[in-house]
Amino acid sequence: MESSRERGGAEAVLNLKPNSSVSIAYHTLFGPHDDLLLLEIDDKLLPHVLNNRVYSTTYALKFVGTSNSVFLIPPLDCSFLNGNDVEDGKEGEKVVASVIKVAPGVMELVEVAPKLDKLKWLLSENPYKGDEEDSMEELSEIGENWNSGLYRWEDLVDRVQASDGELREGLRAFNAVEICGYWRIVDEMYMGMVLSMVLHNSVLCGWSLGILNEDEVVGVLESDGFPREIARHCLEMYGNKVKDKKGGGYLWKLDEKRCVYILPEVF
Repeated sequence: MESSRERGGAEAVLNLKPNSSVSIAYHTLFGPHDDLLLLEIDDKLLPHVLNNRVYSTTYALKFVGTSNSVFLIPPLDCSFLNGNDVEDGKEGEKVVASVIKVAPGVMELVEVAPKLDKLKWLLSENPYKGDEEDSMEELSEIGENWNSGLYRWEDLVDRVQASDGELREGLRAFNAVEICGYWRIVDEMYMGMVLSMVLHNSVLCGWSLGILNEDEVVGVLESDGFPREIARHCLEMYGNKVKDKKGGGYLWKLDEKRCVYILPEVF
């Protein structure tokens, strides 16, 4: 490494022709190096990283040291070089590229499993047990959920290391449901009570458990005092969607194996 006043920026290296060479020198602002990290990333992932979100995979950052020195040479017109002794070599003079820093390694993205245990723990803080809509709506209006064990989608995104797609899959796997803007798991005894009411209403209304009209089931459960989200969630947890109705809505069939787990005395 030499010192010279006839210097060129990164262009001197980028425009280097085959079988030619260029000298390098320490810039007057050379070092320190611990205030900068390089990230090596696939071009396909770059747009997602710039948008601060990867939608289908979780990654961790890993530092990888380099066996060779990586010299960082800024462009000649870089703003922090203005006013320093940096200029292109004049005709007949040797052009020297100015090294501002040396990178000891790079950061790489490594694919890892999503932290869904953290998601389960957060959801388990405050299971839904019924009769909470008024207080939840008040919390939603004033935005107080930090110490209440209630989490909106954006709260889970901030707290759980997982992509959007993996986070949604985790919510489905844990049978979570969005109530008044908050994602909750529902207390098992409470869900058993909702399912019992579906069976009770099926007798009163003459419904077939193999062809349950979603609109009718949800409407009757609402009149019984259950939230609409919980009524639909019950069908999703203990039934299978049979087909779409003409004009909108769905038909459901209760799954006996899932129902017998929570209401063995009935099935």
